[in-house]
Amino acid sequence: QVQLVESGGGLVQAGGSLRLSCSASGSIDSIKAMGWYRQAPGKQRELVAVFTSGGRTNYADSVKGRCTISLDNAKNTVYLQMNSLKPDDTAVYYCNAVLQTYYYTSASTYWGQGTQVTVSS
Repeated sequence: QVQLVESGGGLVQAGGSLRLSCSASGSIDSIKAMGWYRQAPGKQRELVAVFTSGGRTNYADSVKGRCTISLDNAKNTVYLQMNSLKPDDTAVYYCNAVLQTYYYTSASTYWGQGTQVTVSS
């Protein structure tokens, strides 16, 4: 059993900063990848940023230069530092993780419940 718990969402003014955290717990053997997706009303869920076990990162074009993703393997926690926030960043942000557990041969994908980020004008 694996659980992802997000924190750090909230209301912030345009130009402000926010840091999201996502902690994975359970029978985790290794992390293949952890990242963040977001979904705004009427929009498709989209990738924001991802950190892979190989140390590679990937960012959506809309957040490049404003966001930084990092992974703390010891704590099974991924962070998303967001700066210079814009109203267009308003969305529900979902943590995503590809994890290898102790009890299954292949890795599986897990999702958090989501945390609301609202950026006011």
